[in-house]
Amino acid sequence: MARYIFPKKQRQNELEDLLRLNPFMTDEELSEHFSVSIQTIRLDRLELGIPELRERVKNVAEANYEKLRSIHGKEIVGELIDIELGKNAISILNTDDSMVFEKSKIVRGHYIFAQAESLAIALIDANVALTGVANIKYKIPIYAGDRLIAKAKVIRRRGNKSFVWVNTFIGQEEAFRGKFILVSIEGER
Repeated sequence: MARYIFPKKQRQNELEDLLRLNPFMTDEELSEHFSVSIQTIRLDRLELGIPELRERVKNVAEANYEKLRSIHGKEIVGELIDIELGKNAISILNTDDSMVFEKSKIVRGHYIFAQAESLAIALIDANVALTGVANIKYKIPIYAGDRLIAKAKVIRRRGNKSFVWVNTFIGQEEAFRGKFILVSIEGER
């Protein structure tokens, strides 16, 4: 199959547009999209003043941390990518060797749960939110190096309770599912 070769200026314009729509595309994904080397993508980003993926994620996360009420940004497990308080949120957790069981090399469940729970709590627009009930399911093994994308959504509210569903993916495959009932507490001690 013949691939289209983008002229440099056109490639750079499209690169800017792609990263504006999805700042989390890796250099490898961009390299495949444009059928050029990873080094070409890095040179294009440098020429355009576009930071590397880690810096782009950090910039987006910092802007989102300022919106939080029920939890401090540093308490979220993973990086907060997007949040609309009371509606939905997304975080990313890059797993590593320090998170796995030594024998099986599978990521310990408490890291996966903590990402989902902290994202669910962050989503609640209250001074304090606590987990009242959690119904969770680990669907596939997760290994060091896997990139977990957690998506949380408020399904319903009843009084001071919020029903939040969190689905965690590795690529397009669902790895974890959590259904949380969170209790909002407006008063502070």
